[in-house]
Amino acid sequence: MNETKKVVVVGGGFAGIELIKKLAKDRRFHITLVDRNNYHFFPPLLYQVSTAFIEPSNISYPFRRLFQEKENIRFHMGSLVKVNAEQNEVETDTGVLQYDYLVLALGTETNYFGMQNVKDNALPMKTIDEALNLRNTILLNMEEAVRAKSKEERDRYLNIVIAGGGPTGVELAGMLAELGQNTARKEYPEIQDFGSHIYLVDAGPVLLAPMSKKAQAEAKDVLAKLGVNIIQNTAVKDYADGKVLLSTGQTLETCALIWASGVVAREVPGLPKEVIGRGRRVMVDEVNRVQGLQNVFVLGDLCLQTTDKPFPNGHPQVAQVAIQQGQLLAKNLVRLQNNEAMKPFAYNDKGSMAIISKYEAVADLPKFSFKGFFAWLVWLFIHIIPLIGFRNKVKLAFSWFWSFITNDPTLRLIIRPQKKKAVEKEEVKSQ
Repeated sequence: MNETKKVVVVGGGFAGIELIKKLAKDRRFHITLVDRNNYHFFPPLLYQVSTAFIEPSNISYPFRRLFQEKENIRFHMGSLVKVNAEQNEVETDTGVLQYDYLVLALGTETNYFGMQNVKDNALPMKTIDEALNLRNTILLNMEEAVRAKSKEERDRYLNIVIAGGGPTGVELAGMLAELGQNTARKEYPEIQDFGSHIYLVDAGPVLLAPMSKKAQAEAKDVLAKLGVNIIQNTAVKDYADGKVLLSTGQTLETCALIWASGVVAREVPGLPKEVIGRGRRVMVDEVNRVQGLQNVFVLGDLCLQTTDKPFPNGHPQVAQVAIQQGQLLAKNLVRLQNNEAMKPFAYNDKGSMAIISKYEAVADLPKFSFKGFFAWLVWLFIHIIPLIGFRNKVKLAFSWFWSFITNDPTLRLIIRPQKKKAVEKEEVKSQ
């Protein structure tokens, strides 16, 4: 019988979870998942959390609940500090773990392209925490707007600038416009023009650049009808003092710049500098092994793999790539244990989709594209399937059904956890 191998997986996103699920029943592997959060979440639906359409719990699932009764799986809550490849160990801020195989699947973080003011003041949306902060900001700004003493002040609170015309930016713009049409008018009698205060800014000439021309045209048409101001061939250059500076010299006054304009791979200290490629992605071989290292693998958005012939510049940073790489690596680790040759990764592109607004979506499949209500239904179905947990699927389906039927989701709660500094001030006062 082969010796048990210690597998440390850093990152509990799509790639890491798929790998662990496939290895869970093989007792030849002892698997430890490392993640800064104690839950897995579904990033494609973060924008619906940030627009108060669904609850965070609809798209989240605790790791320890997922691993119940899995004797060969453990969870280690912590953040990656450094990889020590020569010692076969990984340092986290909560301890050091030894490994036989290390799998890095940390994903990406928001890319501000060196603009410090934007980094300090804009609203990103890569995590549950950031989505909830965005939700609070929008709702608080609406409360400020109804109390405004002048049109200029009112506009500043109502204006929402979204930087980035990819799927995230388009979906956010559409959902916010729907919020304005179906909810703001009923709950905020003072606000009847919410949609006209939404600005979608993109540096490129088209929205949804990676998708078909049909999808691009549909996105622009639907958003325009909802009242969204679309500004193309224009980049955001700065954001300070409540003003967004555009590359054209134009400024937009707003208390909410939402940054959906790009990502960069998370940094992995300890890896050789020569394996760090474009966008800080880690260069790997055909089996997702880090170049020059025998037992360190990288999956998903973090890796740069150029051996797959249809994708010579690397794979798109989308969920399906991560899922398929996680599934294959699990099989390859089993092959290693069986003294068999590993199989190279080849991405099966199943297409891409984006929802624009209620009953409006676009879909690009390998052989054809379609749009409208049918694409919207397909989008809903496809985004329920990958959710972890039967209860999550049912809760999300019911939430969607009720919200779409009534046009009145009831999740607009402004929840503001007390900040540490505020707590410290209270403690000082009481002394």
